[in-house]
Amino acid sequence: MRVLAIESSCDESAAAVLDSHAGLLTHELFSQIDVHRSYGGVVPELASRDHVRRLLPLVERALQGAATDPGELHGVAYTAGPGLIGALLTGAALARSLAYAWGLPAIGVHHLEGHLLAPLLEPEPPPFPHLALLVSGGHTLLIEVAGIGRYRVLGASRDDAAGEAFDKSAKLLGLPYPGGPQLARIATEGRPGAFTFPRPMLDRGGLEFSFSGLKTAVRHALQGRELTPQLRADVARAVQEAIVETLIAKALRALEYTGLTALVVSGGVSANQLLRERLSAAAARAGARVYYPRIEFSTDNAAMIAVAGLKRLEAGQHDDLAVQARAQWPLESLPAVSP
Repeated sequence: MRVLAIESSCDESAAAVLDSHAGLLTHELFSQIDVHRSYGGVVPELASRDHVRRLLPLVERALQGAATDPGELHGVAYTAGPGLIGALLTGAALARSLAYAWGLPAIGVHHLEGHLLAPLLEPEPPPFPHLALLVSGGHTLLIEVAGIGRYRVLGASRDDAAGEAFDKSAKLLGLPYPGGPQLARIATEGRPGAFTFPRPMLDRGGLEFSFSGLKTAVRHALQGRELTPQLRADVARAVQEAIVETLIAKALRALEYTGLTALVVSGGVSANQLLRERLSAAAARAGARVYYPRIEFSTDNAAMIAVAGLKRLEAGQHDDLAVQARAQWPLESLPAVSP
């Protein structure tokens, strides 16, 4: 089976072609960072308009790069939610229209399931069952993954997700959008121990997260201070260490709770190098192995949507003619795919 996939949930336009035997044939991506940078964050209306301009050329390039004619496809997958509703509708309408014109089944894919399954693109994919730590811009979740579509959320963020904590702290430091990667970059120049920020909710049981207090602590630490390069670096280092240590502690707690020995870490924050280094080492000491998607598939992309879509199309699942798009969509509501 060969599928075309389209991703448009936020500020990346992307298309990919995946074959069940030959693997990932091509993937194309256009980032809207320059569109939104002057506003300090994503403007939904601008995101939707840019998807209108970018998606069809990306689809054409993906098909050309995969040397694939529409007649060789067996289905079209697209991100149906959660995300920005206008951006989702743009990609969904295009995907559903192409599927109808080509006489192909279409499947709306849960964006977070795409992140969860992104490591299946790697040469050594994770086994099932496993624990997943999903850390993206808007979500921080610990999920027990028994199989595709068989998800049990063990813990989630009560307020700001880890990615939001990175970005909001970066904004307080006057760093340009997107702030998270910029903060991680300058954190390498920070002095150890110059600041110490709270590790939220580690002093109590459970697997939930809360990062809004970290943002508040950063604001208080900066009050009345001149934002010198060294101060920025010192605060950035302390912010990164607080987030990374919190994620590691909760992940280890969840591994102990479930008894699982395989941990998948995905989503945009999983690209953070300090998190990868420290979590891999900590998990190994606990007798577990960590699986990551490669960096280019950690952030939003169409390859991960192709993986999830292919698995569901292979299982005979597909949507009717209606365009599916949901700003909110519980992960646990997804139907299971038989092993």
